[in-house]
Amino acid sequence: MLSLEQVKQSLESAGQTHILQFWPELCEVERDSFLQELSQLDLKGLKDHCVGAARAAASPPASLDQHIEPVPPESIGSVRKSDKDSLAEWENEGLLQISENRVGVLLLAGGQGTRLGVQYPKGMYNVGLPSGKTLYQIQTEGIHKIQELADKKYGSKCTVPWYIMTSEFTLAPTEKFFKENNYFGLEPSNIVMFEQRMIPAVTFDGKVILQGKGKLAMAPDGNGGLYQALVDNKVLEDMKKRGVEYLHVYCVDNILVKMADPVFIGFCVSKGADCGAKVVEKAYPAEPVGVVCRVRGVSQVVEYSEIQPETAELRGPGGELVYSAGNICNHFFTRAFLQDVAVKFIGQLEQHVAFKKVPFVDLCGNQVKPTKPNGIKMEKFVFDVFPFSRSFVVFEVVREDEFSPLKNADGAATDNPTTARNSLLAQHCRWVTAAGATLLDEHGNAMPLTPSASAGDSHPALCEISPMVSYFGEGLEQLLKGRTLPTPLILDEQRAKELQAQ
Repeated sequence: MLSLEQVKQSLESAGQTHILQFWPELCEVERDSFLQELSQLDLKGLKDHCVGAARAAASPPASLDQHIEPVPPESIGSVRKSDKDSLAEWENEGLLQISENRVGVLLLAGGQGTRLGVQYPKGMYNVGLPSGKTLYQIQTEGIHKIQELADKKYGSKCTVPWYIMTSEFTLAPTEKFFKENNYFGLEPSNIVMFEQRMIPAVTFDGKVILQGKGKLAMAPDGNGGLYQALVDNKVLEDMKKRGVEYLHVYCVDNILVKMADPVFIGFCVSKGADCGAKVVEKAYPAEPVGVVCRVRGVSQVVEYSEIQPETAELRGPGGELVYSAGNICNHFFTRAFLQDVAVKFIGQLEQHVAFKKVPFVDLCGNQVKPTKPNGIKMEKFVFDVFPFSRSFVVFEVVREDEFSPLKNADGAATDNPTTARNSLLAQHCRWVTAAGATLLDEHGNAMPLTPSASAGDSHPALCEISPMVSYFGEGLEQLLKGRTLPTPLILDEQRAKELQAQ
């Protein structure tokens, strides 16, 4: 730990002496704690961080319209447009890699559920499914099932290790939650939790914000903090030791995520890619999602604020949007590429500005909760490494099958617990119907699968299928064909055994 004098000198050279303005009012314990926090801060880089944040906040985003072009067709695979033989080959390739212990999954889970209205990690959230499962449990069961499918096909006994990036806010509660739930049946040694760095929030004129008299306002450094965290926590060494060559990286809040998706992994491996992005077709030109495209010949994600409406609205000869590849934070990386990023490119990652309402103490030491943005948090994004890829590919999937994020509390128009729950239930209704079964309502009447219910924007039947029974709809026909099933239906392993015995 640094001495008070060392900290004072560093803060003076960074122009941040206000940080210690309440030092005389702190008790011994508070002083020790604050000194510990300040010692862990990158005090040498603090000035650059604060000056850079203030400069970035004052600069409007540059328009990239003159420099962008779509990803070339030869770099794109698609669930809808690629032929069935190719899709089957990619799936087999992905399952082969999984069976040989060469695939890991990496979860980005550093954020709290603040927008959801909860103070615990999003992965612990229960969206109100009939089973009461949390996002973490659904994802764990997906890992169990994909291991089982790979073992069944190739006669292996494989392991898909799960790397979970947390933050100071989410590490302890996530560890506790998994321990209390016996890791949902996974071997604890195959779940590797690690922490991303925290960085200070600053005012618009570049001063670090005090959250308390002896506490800085800190925030995770964005999901692009992954690359530094891999280095800090020696995660790449762990991957190498296990023989993991390919990583499926995803964000915690997508209830429809396909864990270690063999089709996506197989596509990327078959194409010799070092980096890949899953995308969904944008719902409409102005949808506020980043677009995967090329800028000056280099693959990257362009934020919706960086292109003009007329560019976003451009359409091709078939009426389709030219810039339609919506980014969903679902990526493929080779371990070799991540190693390259860690060694060569980590200092070149772009910083993004986020304007936030940051609670602070005023000059009199009073706690203030601002009603409008008062601070800047600098973030890196996981996709900031795309420009460094030597072989980048895109894989387009169907939104209602693979993307329904949980970001907001109920009451918000989109991306809330109700939309997430309905997306999953509607998908499971489609699977049951495709398997040749009929769902019955509470009166015993057959329930039609309406187009709106299939899109997940209505009130689908209460029909939930455990990932332990089916990963993505496979294996249900032999179990359900010709049956009429009353709802609510929870098709878990026990219920599947009962149906098999009938």
